[in-house]
Amino acid sequence: MLIQEPLKKTLEERLKNLNKLRPISGTLLLKLKERFEVEMAYNSNAIEGNTLTLKETYWVIQHGITVKGKSLKDHLEAKNHKEALDYLYETIEHGKNFTFSEHLIRELHSLLIQDIDRNIAGRYRNVDVFIAGTEHIPPKAMDVQFKMRELVEWAKKNYKKMYIVEFAAIFHHKFVHIHPFQDGNGRTGRLLMNIFLMQYGFPIAIIQKNDRQKYYRVLEMADNGNYKPLVLFVAQAVLRSLNIYLDVLTPSKNKENFINLATATKYCSYSQAYLGKLAKEGKLEAIKIKRNWMTTKEAIKNYIDSLK
Repeated sequence: MLIQEPLKKTLEERLKNLNKLRPISGTLLLKLKERFEVEMAYNSNAIEGNTLTLKETYWVIQHGITVKGKSLKDHLEAKNHKEALDYLYETIEHGKNFTFSEHLIRELHSLLIQDIDRNIAGRYRNVDVFIAGTEHIPPKAMDVQFKMRELVEWAKKNYKKMYIVEFAAIFHHKFVHIHPFQDGNGRTGRLLMNIFLMQYGFPIAIIQKNDRQKYYRVLEMADNGNYKPLVLFVAQAVLRSLNIYLDVLTPSKNKENFINLATATKYCSYSQAYLGKLAKEGKLEAIKIKRNWMTTKEAIKNYIDSLK
């Protein structure tokens, strides 16, 4: 198994806690969906060079406002990403038995690119490409269709054989490794990864713009056959989303026992930085409230006891 057992256990425990809170009330669900829709569009587009800020992305997506000084392409990418994400939600709502297919992949890509370049929307590339800043050379255009058919068969064969976070991370790499479209491969790949995670019950996992260099680095490691850093990276993104959902849905009285990591150092021999590392890796029970990791005295004790 590529994922660390303590991290897997943390993910499963938090997903179990989230499932206990379901069904989520309509108003709260709408707010969470809106938040993740905007964050996902902003971060995924920004990784590819879109210049809209998070707030500007919100204005464009939720209110259709045109932002002065920003290109038409930036606006269309935000609008199209929302449409593609809405399509993803609809696909998940059809149930666990939906058919994963090349048609689904092409449809998502088409929604992302439709207003930007209709000539390539939903169509596999017919030219050879290279990716700036990496040694990886994608397959030749004549091999793309075969490679994509092979990828879909791999997904159907391995979907239930691997832990879902591992599967989603490896699938994402395999997809961007093929680089089947002329443009929009990263955005399409991040949406496709989330189809499997959301079908399992996890919230949308967002690769953040600030982690772009680390994201590229772990993908490059996967190019060389080392998938562990990528799996950990995706798992941390899933954990962050779970923490956000639980933070919003957990009654305030249940948060009263939470302490910040600076305070937590009083109850153990670890530094604040090390506790932060444990929290990120899922080894220490913690949630992120705004920008700060919060834990409890009991969680500190449980971690220390687990080492014994």
